[in-house]
Amino acid sequence: MNQIITFGEVLMRISPLGNRKFVQSNSIEFYFGGTEVNVGISIANFGGNVKHISCISNDFIGDTAISYLNKFDLDTSAIVRSPRPLGVYFLEVGAVMRPSLISYNRSHSSFSEIVPSMVNWEKSLENGKWFHWTGITPALNKGSKETLLEGLKLAREKGMIVSADPTYRSGLWKYGENPKEVLIELIRYSTIFIGGVNEINELLGTNYSYSNEDFIIASKELMKEFPSIEKVFDKIRTSINSSWHKIKARMWNGKEFKETEDLDITHIVDRIGTGDAFAAGLIHGLQKFDDYKAIQFASAACAIKHTYLGDVNYANERDVISILEGNTTGRLNR
Repeated sequence: MNQIITFGEVLMRISPLGNRKFVQSNSIEFYFGGTEVNVGISIANFGGNVKHISCISNDFIGDTAISYLNKFDLDTSAIVRSPRPLGVYFLEVGAVMRPSLISYNRSHSSFSEIVPSMVNWEKSLENGKWFHWTGITPALNKGSKETLLEGLKLAREKGMIVSADPTYRSGLWKYGENPKEVLIELIRYSTIFIGGVNEINELLGTNYSYSNEDFIIASKELMKEFPSIEKVFDKIRTSINSSWHKIKARMWNGKEFKETEDLDITHIVDRIGTGDAFAAGLIHGLQKFDDYKAIQFASAACAIKHTYLGDVNYANERDVISILEGNTTGRLNR
């Protein structure tokens, strides 16, 4: 009964090698990922029991994607197949003052045709303890929004913990529904909020600043509007340039405010999936530690993800704990 459930699109990422632009290169590399599956794989690497639910192409690319998920011991039994192709995105990785660029090709992907009747939520959630969702999935199409909503309703009926990362990307919402109204409906079935002042302002129509004082006030207002929300966790990124960032986190759990120290990431290898690594670290941490150590663990998980190529955080629990213990020099271990 301790399974963690993630639901969302699996994508193939295609990039030129290194920091090249496509016009510079005749060679590419590919990775599999997607916001929710990145979270699931990272939790599995920490030792968690994870089931990912999705709709994947019924071809050799889909077979390869499922094989990739199985490599991390994800339960893929609830994944359904489609004759449509797997969604793809193209990434040019920036450096120093040059930003990274992304272009998506997912409008007619296998996941775009998912509807509630394709997922047996009763069976899928029978061993579930925790359900994690993000704002990416309901933004894609009406079917994915309705499927997610059905799963969330049942998850709450079963008493599951539900974490919400209501990421808002305006470019994704193209099927006619109001993003704010949709996210508000979904958050009413959530108990953990992973987001900061920006996300709260979007939902409440407020204008809170980034200060800690405003974060606390905003969190209290969020909990008043959504009584099911018990705790709020915020990742803070400071960008010096494309290659050098700082990461820290803060929290309001209804009783106390806590904030971590900055972790300096001076040579970013890959930024994609770092927010997912934070969410995964938080979900894992909240099941093992107190709230403050959980955000410390989440920040360290986020930081170390910047050192791995691809969408997925390959770090295990020992790797993250080592960072928490101050081992950040990258010294060779023999």
